[in-house]
Amino acid sequence: MNIKRLHMEIFTAASIAAVSVLAATGSLELGVTWGDSGPKPGYFPFYVGLIVIAASIGCAVQAILKARSDEQQETFLEPEQARRLLSFFIPMIVFVVVTIFLGLYVGSALYLFYVAWRQGKYKPQYAMLMGIAFSIALYLVFETAFQVPLHKGPLEDMLGIY
Repeated sequence: MNIKRLHMEIFTAASIAAVSVLAATGSLELGVTWGDSGPKPGYFPFYVGLIVIAASIGCAVQAILKARSDEQQETFLEPEQARRLLSFFIPMIVFVVVTIFLGLYVGSALYLFYVAWRQGKYKPQYAMLMGIAFSIALYLVFETAFQVPLHKGPLEDMLGIY
């Protein structure tokens, strides 16, 4: 199944419009009117959200009109390209879920191990070494050098890494 350019343009416009709706509705809680001392905190996010929603609708309409005038719709993504894209996208989703439950250091070590092993074709022992080395470097840079704590999970708590 080929994914057409029209479908991706409409999906992108709808996604951006959805985020803009969230921004505009969220700013309603802060107030979108003009107060005694100037605009309330939600004034600019609300109106920027409305402008982006209008632009997204315009992009979707433009894409539909262009697709009607073309005899052949341009292919955006072919099956082989989609498989290659998913081979990177699915591990990223797993990385996010693992990071939420096990912390950034464990998640990044496991993600880098998997990607180096499967996509990079490294031997498992070298891929594991890369993942662990990266997590240690991440810890040293952020926790010790910059003193910025990153999300830790139960393994770091068990090892006493705060």
